[in-house]
Amino acid sequence: MNRYQTNGPMEKNNKVLLGMSGGTDSSVAAMLLQDAGYEVTGITFRFYEKDFQTEYLEDARHLCEQLGIRHLTYDAREVFEEQIIHYFIQEYMNGRTPVPCTLCNNQLKWPLLKEIADREGIYHLATGHYVRKQTVNGRWFIRSGADPDKDQSFFLWGLPQDLLERALFPMGELTKVRVREIAAERGQLKAARKRDSLGVCFCPMDYRTFLKSHVPEGQISPGEFLDEEGRKLGQHEGYPFYTIGQRRGLGIWLNKTLFVKETLPEQNRVIVCDNLRALEKQEMLLTDWNLIDPETALNHPDVIVKIRYRKQANRCTVTCTGDGCLHVNLHEPLASVAPGQAAVFYRDDLVLGGGIIATSR
Repeated sequence: MNRYQTNGPMEKNNKVLLGMSGGTDSSVAAMLLQDAGYEVTGITFRFYEKDFQTEYLEDARHLCEQLGIRHLTYDAREVFEEQIIHYFIQEYMNGRTPVPCTLCNNQLKWPLLKEIADREGIYHLATGHYVRKQTVNGRWFIRSGADPDKDQSFFLWGLPQDLLERALFPMGELTKVRVREIAAERGQLKAARKRDSLGVCFCPMDYRTFLKSHVPEGQISPGEFLDEEGRKLGQHEGYPFYTIGQRRGLGIWLNKTLFVKETLPEQNRVIVCDNLRALEKQEMLLTDWNLIDPETALNHPDVIVKIRYRKQANRCTVTCTGDGCLHVNLHEPLASVAPGQAAVFYRDDLVLGGGIIATSR
């Protein structure tokens, strides 16, 4: 039911293993952890390298040299390909909307941090995520970061207790503006000026181009756009290129706005509608879920659910079904709910847990 649990106690010490991407956030995190008296070891995971670009490795290594801390690298490209990229492609081919950053953090990046920290005799784990943590009734919870524009709590709902207990989040109380200032004040001008990464690391711009280059020729082919009554409206480029709620780039020229309502992979058809209300759902069913403390989340009318990283929050009531799924009853209808997306539960700024949307209605 909960596939995120891990085991194994670890004796406390002042050592911390910090995931370092070579970017601004993890660079400043290294400085702040060192300031706080921790013995820092930086580790850079090689997850994906487009066109063999490895400047990020040199940036992380150079900073560690300047700070006088140990730096490790870990080649995870093969497992990243198997667990994240393959999943990403397969979800789109199944007509679903994947959440690769959630899967990577909860099932790959943080478990790898713990595995290597255990091997190295390091108790604490850290990243440059803009989140905080808090104990409530003896349980550890992720909290939203202080900077609402950078809060990344949406992606960490699957972390288990034994890992959360050891986690440090030095960026949680800071804004991105202040983080850049700290880097500049410490003479790390390159880190201070680095651009924020946008979107999915292995296809930051357009996932359609990525799919075209990674799916065998002929598996994605043109098909029919249909309206809700089954009337043909035009031809699409292939159902994986369309997501529920999409209205741009459809290539259908009518005197009204159209939205993708549903994709039918077996028929290679895409259903569109001209009424946003037709996309609204009142209920969701979740699988692969994790609740930090079921008593704080189940059967309470004041839980907030988010299915998007930003600018969306709906009140709901969560219950457990007889077959081990979570049922989410939305108090107000929510549009553009897609199978495969994550649904994350909050109370105020506390992350109660989350799951993957299987169906909605």
